[in-house]
Amino acid sequence: MLDVPGRYDVFTTSLRVREPPLRVTASRYDPGMRLVIARCSVDYTGRLSAHLPLATRLLLVKADGSVLIHADGGAYKPLNWMSAPCVLVQEPDAWRVSNRTGESMTIHIEEILHDSSHDLGTDPGLVKDGVERHLQELLADRCTVLGDGWSLVRREYPTDIGPVDLLCRDDQGEYVAVEIKRRGEIDGLEQLGRYLERLRPALGAVRGVLAAQAFTQQARTLAAARGINCVALDYDALRGMEPNTPTLF
Repeated sequence: MLDVPGRYDVFTTSLRVREPPLRVTASRYDPGMRLVIARCSVDYTGRLSAHLPLATRLLLVKADGSVLIHADGGAYKPLNWMSAPCVLVQEPDAWRVSNRTGESMTIHIEEILHDSSHDLGTDPGLVKDGVERHLQELLADRCTVLGDGWSLVRREYPTDIGPVDLLCRDDQGEYVAVEIKRRGEIDGLEQLGRYLERLRPALGAVRGVLAAQAFTQQARTLAAARGINCVALDYDALRGMEPNTPTLF
């Protein structure tokens, strides 16, 4: 055997990666994402015990401290993982991951095929088409979609528990609070009800409207019982686009 200083021990028949022990916690870790492809087996102990036999897998150590184990299959879901905050102790032949609840995951590493780190920077987040923010912007410019003669008082009208999406006046000059959702469900209805309770002492009679692209039957039933109108939104029509479904006329 030839002893070479550095990260590697060089043998006549094989190359083995030698890593110094590394401790990763929620408050101190490499700011980049580390990707390791390795032949490994995994033992998990926690609410139950699980074992992954020896195979080649992708190990991810994310910048938030999470450790995930992926196979080339199963779509997006990891085979096993440990969410942050957790502690990773890296030894020459094993990674030992634990958290404050007593769960532990030991990754026994036989061979490392790839090891790299990448700083991904700040992610802007997922931008969806037709989300509530876009619907709010469109409705603020087109209040008459909600009712003839309606006008906007203010977007994001404040209350002590958060802002209501739109505060409008109807054709009679009465206040209307509008909560906008992609899908109208009971949670959105309850949220609107809490806003109405905060608005009425200051503004007097305030009606409620739940506006959404689709509604559950339960939400429609409860809204009718509470005197709240449900208004279905056509996102393409709000943007001035032709509908995707062909029509005869």
